[in-house]
Amino acid sequence: MNTALLLIDIQKDYFPGGRMELVGAEEAGKAAGRLLADFRRRGLPVIHVQHISNRPGASFFLPGTDGANIHESVAPRENETIIQKNFPNSFRATELQTILEKGGIKELVICGMMSQMCVNSTVRAAFDLGYQCTVAHDACAAPALTFEGREISADCVHAASMASLASLFARVVPVDRIIES
Repeated sequence: MNTALLLIDIQKDYFPGGRMELVGAEEAGKAAGRLLADFRRRGLPVIHVQHISNRPGASFFLPGTDGANIHESVAPRENETIIQKNFPNSFRATELQTILEKGGIKELVICGMMSQMCVNSTVRAAFDLGYQCTVAHDACAAPALTFEGREISADCVHAASMASLASLFARVVPVDRIIES
């Protein structure tokens, strides 16, 4: 029982019709839902992280909007913890570390959105805090980005993010491998 599932920002604004639609959000949400079902079946702790934007000029995850709600593919149950955050790092200015310490959690299985932002920031922070991390790469999604006039596809953004995490910070594998272990 020293492993918990951390579902980061799988919220409606990232899905079709949302204010910040990500490439592959529906597929990632379904994969995250399978991982969530496995953790529930095994009776392992589940923590949902929900981003609420309080940044001036923010255009999504706005307080009180439907887009800020957790997506139905990973809808929390009453007994599952929900942590609200305002920064990319899920540990910053939240009770996440306290909850993990109280639960004796040493290992985290992490998935969510966006690969290059909140997933990346949280995994690196967890590593720095001494947690062993596994990232379910097919249960994460990213947007296309632009850098110095170059279009970077969502697939490349996601792959580069996962590759950088796999280099030191986490074991990065598909959902099926986590479920099988």
